[in-house]
Amino acid sequence: MDRAEVQALIRDERARLLGVLEALRPEQWRTTSRCPRWSVEDVVAHLSAAASTGTSAWIASIVRARFDTDRHNDRLIRRHRVDTPAETLATFRALVPSRTAPAGAHVAMLGEVVVHGQDIVRPLGVELVPDPAAVLEVARFFASKDFAVNSRTLVRDLSLAADDAGFAAGSGPAVTGPLLELTLAMAGRSESIARLRGPGVEELGRRIAAAA
Repeated sequence: MDRAEVQALIRDERARLLGVLEALRPEQWRTTSRCPRWSVEDVVAHLSAAASTGTSAWIASIVRARFDTDRHNDRLIRRHRVDTPAETLATFRALVPSRTAPAGAHVAMLGEVVVHGQDIVRPLGVELVPDPAAVLEVARFFASKDFAVNSRTLVRDLSLAADDAGFAAGSGPAVTGPLLELTLAMAGRSESIARLRGPGVEELGRRIAAAA
């Protein structure tokens, strides 16, 4: 896909997530997401930060954090998490059409929305089904690059194949399952391991646990 196509997918996935967020009750915003250190509101603030932090600002922030990504992310979350969930939501809503991506890494930004969307909704028991085209683009990116998450390293010497889409990557012991679950596993989400099968699943689970 070219940049414009990826940007359109980012906008659409943000809009899809926005529809879910607008229906949440105030207490649901305090639910712990699948990022254990972050609440649902924290993850939304993180997505707002990603949508509004350009390359120069991103570099300055990570340098100030002494290249500690947790410190870097926490600072940006505090900046974009406002006084109430309604205000945090309003900030995210305004950034739905944003084309900002640090270092021009638009597919990585698409991955942020796809993965963090699931981090938000699954603990809430809410369904959010991303566009299969968006998930496929992210899966291909994750299998080929370490950027934002060490996805390529995580699946090195493993063979991945989706049973519901035209995606295959790598070589070695096989890991097979739904495309979304493969993508989430590449992003280090251990809960997706139970939805995958094949002789490489145990090793992938071990690697995710070691990286956590």
